[in-house]
Amino acid sequence: MLTQSDPEVTKCYNPATGEEIGRSKLHSVDDLKLFISNAKKAQLAWSSLSINQRVDRVIKIRDYIINNSAKISEVISSDNGKTKVDALATEVLPAAMAVSYYCKNAKSFLKDKNLSAGNLFLIYKRSKIVRIPYGVVGIISPWNYPLAIPFSEVITALLCGNGVILKTATETQLVGLLIKEMIEYAELPKDLFNFINLPGKVAGDAFIENGIDKIFFIGSVQTGKYLLEKAAKTLTPVSLELGGNDAMIVCDDANLYRAANGALWGGFQNSGQSCGGIERIYVHEKIYDQFLLLLKGRVENLNVEIGNDFNSDMGCMTTERQVETVTHHIKDALDKGAVIYAQSKIPSGKKYKNFLPGMIITNVNHNMLLMKDETFGPVVGVMKFIDNGEAVRLANDSYLGLTGSVWSRNQKKAEEIARKIQAGVVTINDHLMSHGMAETPWGGFKQSGWGRSHGKFGFDEMTQPIVIVKDLLSFTKKQLWWHPYNQKVYEGIEGLLNLLYNKSPFQRIINFKKVLSIIPRIFKK
Repeated sequence: MLTQSDPEVTKCYNPATGEEIGRSKLHSVDDLKLFISNAKKAQLAWSSLSINQRVDRVIKIRDYIINNSAKISEVISSDNGKTKVDALATEVLPAAMAVSYYCKNAKSFLKDKNLSAGNLFLIYKRSKIVRIPYGVVGIISPWNYPLAIPFSEVITALLCGNGVILKTATETQLVGLLIKEMIEYAELPKDLFNFINLPGKVAGDAFIENGIDKIFFIGSVQTGKYLLEKAAKTLTPVSLELGGNDAMIVCDDANLYRAANGALWGGFQNSGQSCGGIERIYVHEKIYDQFLLLLKGRVENLNVEIGNDFNSDMGCMTTERQVETVTHHIKDALDKGAVIYAQSKIPSGKKYKNFLPGMIITNVNHNMLLMKDETFGPVVGVMKFIDNGEAVRLANDSYLGLTGSVWSRNQKKAEEIARKIQAGVVTINDHLMSHGMAETPWGGFKQSGWGRSHGKFGFDEMTQPIVIVKDLLSFTKKQLWWHPYNQKVYEGIEGLLNLLYNKSPFQRIINFKKVLSIIPRIFKK
C-alpha cells in the first residue's frame, strides 16, 4: 500500500477543488523495459488465437462498462474536471459502442483479402493480403478525454493480436488505472496489457529506446514532431493525432437555432478542451448579427458549476497551465482590437479552481493567436464572410486541419463546401461527435497528425500487410524471364510488351508469334 511518505507516487487532484483524490504508483524506465519484454512473450500466444477467441475475451470489457458506468463517470469527472453528463455522453457511452463495433467487425477487417490479377499475362499468379500485428504497441494519451481517446486504440490493438503498454497523462492517472481495471476484467493473458505511469518528458524516448514496435501518440504538435524525429533513428512506426483549430462555417441558409446550439456544444463542451472542438466560427454576413444574438443568449445562460454537479453545463479546465494559455490568447486578441461580445458566469470563492467563463470574441482576425493557434479553452472567435469561397479560404488558413463543419439546409451545397475543407473530418450540421462513432476514421491534415485511428483504418494502423503470391503454374521448370538469357528471350519479352499494349492489331498479331516462340522454355530444364 502507498503511504503518505512514499515519494514514488503521483498524487492525483480534483482540478475543480484542488483536493487530493488518489495516488498512482510512479514507474521507472526499467519497469517499462520489463513490461515490453513480458508483453512480447504474451503477445505471441495471444496472436496465435483465432479472431473469434480474441473477440470472446475483449467483449467482456463492455460488460464492465455497463455495470460500472456511474463509477467510471465519477472518476472521469473528478480526475479531469468535466461534468458527469459530459463524461457519460462523450466517453463512457462511446467506449461501450466502440467495444461492440470493433468486436462485431474485427473478423471482416482482419480477413485475408484476395487481389484481382493486374493483367492477363500474369493471371496465373494468385495474390492475397494478410494482416499481422505489429507486436507490442505503446499508446501515449492526453488528459482531455482520458478514457475515450486511448480506449479505441487499446481495443483495436488487442483485437488485432498486439500487446499494449498504455501511458495516460500524469493529470488523469485515476482514469488510467480504471482502464487497467477494465482490461483485467476481461481476463486476458498475463502481461499482455500493462499500464505505466511515467513522466511525459521521458515516456516517448523510453518507449522508442526499449524496443516498442509502434507508438500511438495523441497530444501536442511540438511533442509529436519530437517523437517523429526520435523514431526516425530506429524507424519505429509512429501514428500521431495532434492539435486542431477547427472552423465552423455557417451559411446564409443555415438553421440558425440549430447552428447556435451546435456552436455552444462544439465550442464549450469539455470547457473547450477538445482537439476537435470549434475554435473559429465564420458566419455569412446576411445572418451574422442574428446568429450572434442567438449564441450570446446561450453562452450567457451556461450554468457553470463544480465539475461533478449534474446540473452543470460546463466544468473546469483540467490544468493551470492550460488556463494560462487560454488567458494569454484572449489578452493577445483584446490587445489587437478584439472585443468580448458575451461570456458566461463562473463559480466564485477560493474553493473553486481552474474555472474560465465561456466567451464569444468578435472583431477578430487571423493575426491573433486566438484564430491562428490552438487555444484549447472555452472561447470562440467569430468572423463574418461574404461568400462561400471566402469562407473556405478562411477555414483553410491554418497550419492545422483536424476537423471542421458546415451548416446549411442545403445538403448538396454543404457537401460541396465540405469537400474543399482541408481537414480529416468535416461534419454537416453537427460538430465534435465523429470521434464517438467507432466506424469513422479519425485523424487530420497538415500538422494535425499522421495516420488514422477508429474503424477499418484503425485496424490497418494496428497491423502490417504481408502479400502472399501463389503460382498456379508451379509444375513448370522456369518463368519466361528466368535465366539463361539470349536474343530470342529478349525479343519474346519485347513481343509480350507489344502484345499487351500496342494499339495496332497488326502489330499485336506479329508479336503474339514472338511470345509463342518462347513459351516452350518454361517446360525445359
